[in-house]
This record gives sequence, structure tokens and C-alpha cells, in this order.
Amino acid sequence: MIDAPRHDCGLCPRLAEYRSANRAANPDWFNGPVPSFGDPAARFLVVGMAPGVRGANRTGRPFTGDHAGMLLYATLLKFHFAQGVYLADPKDGLTLHDCRIANAVRCVPPANLPVPAEVTTCNRYLQAELLGMENLRVVLALGVLAHAAVLKAQGIPASRIRFQHGRIHTLPNGLKLANSYHVSRYNTNTGRLTTEMFEAVVADIVRELGAA
Repeated sequence: MIDAPRHDCGLCPRLAEYRSANRAANPDWFNGPVPSFGDPAARFLVVGMAPGVRGANRTGRPFTGDHAGMLLYATLLKFHFAQGVYLADPKDGLTLHDCRIANAVRCVPPANLPVPAEVTTCNRYLQAELLGMENLRVVLALGVLAHAAVLKAQGIPASRIRFQHGRIHTLPNGLKLANSYHVSRYNTNTGRLTTEMFEAVVADIVRELGAA
């Protein structure tokens, strides 16, 4: 079993306090460290930044319940990494195929932005994901923070391999690290990330897996 934080994890005081405040205001929400979604035997791992307060923090499933999940899951469905229908609800029956999704930071941060110390503290769980996925071949980092977190989990300084949208880096152990701008509402609404751009990244990953 891949190590994951307890529901009452208190390793990051600021995040624990914010989580408690959300729990008091919305007791029917998940309000805990959001677990990874998908089969640990998958060859493909998507790494996001952190749960959204009304998204995964509410629903308990990564990228579920807010705008960011719309493009991500639509693309995973198109390229057959997911099966079913995405209804922004963890009870929608959607399943992942040869794919798993995790976040660099498991708890929702205030203003949707974790501080560096929180990324470092939570990195032990991302490292456990990477070590525990024995068939892993490609990691897709959504944004600069996720990219740096994956490198940290691999013991590689972030300055050594720069984030570049559309690029697939080969890490020293042979693992492929793909980069994409985050599927956030801001990026998609401003056109920084279009559907076509994101689909091109995932198409490249499909080719990488086919060549593995």
C-alpha cells in the first residue's frame, strides 16, 4: 500500500487550521487530505498542485467538482485513460485506466496556493507514490509547482530541469516527466492553455507509452 496522510493530518499547521475552518463551515464536505485516484499499477501518473476548496476538498476526489476537472477528465476520456462519464461527483462511476492522479500537496491551501514549506512537508507522500507505482513510465506535471515537486521527490534540484509546456524530460532513472500548464479556470479562460494544447501533450504521452 502506498503511504498516504491520515484524514486528521496535522503536519502543516496552516493547512490543518484552514481545513478545520472549512469543516466547521461545511461539515458535509470531505475536508481532509485528498487521496490519489486510480490504480497504483498504472504506467501514467498525473500530478496537480493542490485540492481546490470547492473541488476536491469538497468531494474527496482529485480534480472533481471544480472547473479544473472539466478539461482534465474530458481529455483522459478522449484518450482512453478514463472510462464512464464525468459528472463532477465521486459517485459518477468514472474509472481510470492505466492512469492515476495525485496532488503535490494533499490538503487545500488558503487562496489555492501552498507555501514552499508545505510542498516540502507533503513531498514524502508524492515520493511514496512514485516509489509505489512499480509500472510507472510517465508523469504529467500540471504547472511549475507540480513539476518542481516531482523533481524534489526524485532528489533532483528544480534548477536542473526547467518547466516547459509541451516538453517531455527524461529523468536519470529513465522516468519521463511531461509538462503542461495547469488546467485551471484562469489558464483556460485566458487562452494560455487551450483544449488543443492540452490534448497535444496527452497525445505525446500516449506515444511515449506506446514506445515503452
